[in-house]
Amino acid sequence: MLTSYNILLLFAFVGWLVGYDGHFHFDNIGDSYIANKVPYLAFRALPALLGSLTVTVTYLIMWESGYSLPACVLAAGLVLLDNAHIGQTRLILLDATLVFAMACSILSYIRFYKLRHEPFSRKWWKWLILTGFALSCDISVKYVGLFAFVSIGSAVCIDLWDLLDIKRPNGALSLPDFTRHFVARAVGLILMPFLFYLFWFQVHFAVLNRSGPGDDFMSPEFQETLSNNAMLANAVTINYYDSLSLMHKETKAYLHSHTDRYPLRYDDGRVSSQGQQVTGYPFNDTNNHWQILPADGSEDVLRTVKNHDLVRLRHLVTNTVLMSHDVASPYFPTNQEFTTATLEDAYGDRAQDTLFEVRIENGKDGQEFKSVSSHFKLIHNPSKVAMWTHTTPLPDWGHKQQEINGNKQLTPSSNIWLVEDIVSLPADDSRREKPEKNVKTLPFLQKWFELQRSMFWHNNQLTSSHPYSSQPYQWPFLLRGVSFWTQNDTRQQIYFLGNPIGWWISSSLLAVFVGILAADQFSLRRGMDALDHRTRSRLYNSTGFFFLVWATHYFPFYVMGRQLFLHHYLPAHLASTLVAGALVEFIFTTDAIEDAVAAAAKGKKPAPKRHILAGERFAGQSLVGAWIATGVILALVAASWYFFLPLTYGYPGLDVDAVLRRKWLGYDLHFAK
Repeated sequence: MLTSYNILLLFAFVGWLVGYDGHFHFDNIGDSYIANKVPYLAFRALPALLGSLTVTVTYLIMWESGYSLPACVLAAGLVLLDNAHIGQTRLILLDATLVFAMACSILSYIRFYKLRHEPFSRKWWKWLILTGFALSCDISVKYVGLFAFVSIGSAVCIDLWDLLDIKRPNGALSLPDFTRHFVARAVGLILMPFLFYLFWFQVHFAVLNRSGPGDDFMSPEFQETLSNNAMLANAVTINYYDSLSLMHKETKAYLHSHTDRYPLRYDDGRVSSQGQQVTGYPFNDTNNHWQILPADGSEDVLRTVKNHDLVRLRHLVTNTVLMSHDVASPYFPTNQEFTTATLEDAYGDRAQDTLFEVRIENGKDGQEFKSVSSHFKLIHNPSKVAMWTHTTPLPDWGHKQQEINGNKQLTPSSNIWLVEDIVSLPADDSRREKPEKNVKTLPFLQKWFELQRSMFWHNNQLTSSHPYSSQPYQWPFLLRGVSFWTQNDTRQQIYFLGNPIGWWISSSLLAVFVGILAADQFSLRRGMDALDHRTRSRLYNSTGFFFLVWATHYFPFYVMGRQLFLHHYLPAHLASTLVAGALVEFIFTTDAIEDAVAAAAKGKKPAPKRHILAGERFAGQSLVGAWIATGVILALVAASWYFFLPLTYGYPGLDVDAVLRRKWLGYDLHFAK
């Protein structure tokens, strides 16, 4: 999922504490930390610590919600003995931090909600602000932390709706008092988390002020705020009659042409112009070279190209001129075809069709057009379409290269190109000499908005297939995992996989919870009230809140089009363990079941139970069944945890038979033969 840069500051801080100089870039999976002298133990200590604390926070969530000791132990035990959580916490990964922040936000909100009868007290404010801070930390790790806002925000909306009720048992609130409650929650759970979030980016911009490998994702204006920026150092002013190589900013494909022509008919029966093909090509060669010519035919070679100039582009190898016209492109019937025209036609009958406007992004009138740093859109002058490309390859007739066409939508960032180099300019030309420039500044919010847009865009581009990607419907049933690392010589493999027994029990109890609610509603419709008020309130409000947390952290993935992996389910899995602990208490608390069944059989309302709503807990003798159920479940889970431990820790030496015994659901394990 989309990673915020703020979590990386934590790892950078750990590296700074141990004196790490950042020489190792973590480029390739399998590179030796020891050989490269990476303080990996220090880096692993951060997720390990937070992952360990997550178990404690899970226990406290159940305890603060008023559940019995076996329910608390079961929920915490399902997280403690889960191989997926262990796999995330023992490696240098981000999701342990995400899950910890999400768990802290739930715990803080529960503590805040328990103080609802002491509104605006010091403790009330403390836990409200801590809830907002935890939410801010959650979204600062990954943007899926927004799901925690949805979970808690939904509970807050329900709470406010109850406060608005004029018939509430504790007395109706006046509208000014209700407004105070609303404003307090808006400040504590929206405004303050946003300010916390902005603060971490302020730290980010202050600390990371030098040029690095992520520069290409940012605009030239942003890059001018970074010291030692190579792009700006290599920027050269472009003159007319320079020969250029043009690159698409997002796909890194060069504007390319060759002598082959479009076919007469495409597969869908549409007719082309049979003109010379213009394509996007990933490799640099002479067919990517274009000479920029002035629209007025001036022969002044020292004249600088400027923003909004009308130009022509001559393809040097074929001696033809780039053009677009009102013919549909190969893949997009609504977009215009790009082709080339002969020099005679370019300055004759097709003169208008070969004119293009250089429109520099965020450029000023008269701004000089420069290589590398001037990101621009090439707008076809007569038709006002932007030159655009995409990653879907053309058929064999187009040599599997990218289609170039005219996009009628001018605003998308996917229309942006840059001049990668002036190929006709010698290396020792005076134009390439650049004096040292002072680092510029940009307003904080402008930099922040650009970075947010960049992160969102690149996250949405993660749509390609991956051998270990999975779909949301596979996660609750643990149908497949992810191979993190293998070592052929020692037959070692780290395979990211949850604890199958634990996941299946938790997922089954989610279904049981839905069934219980449906059965209760059906019984009420038939006049049979088998639950007392406190039990039903606990079931719907507390366990229902845990179920809501699970649902809001799970179902949104069904509408995402990007790559998805098993680790995206970890926050939802933690929520499912909370539901599991609550239901084991509900099902296996002996006196609650017996009284409810007896009352239902007699057609009477059961006597009040000792189910708590505000701190009162079960008497010990009623928890025997819950303890037995907890012991049996955790014993099975512990056995499954131990059985899959070699895959979690990458133990050496598993033989073929041992690997095959662990392919429970066809897990794609290595060394199975």
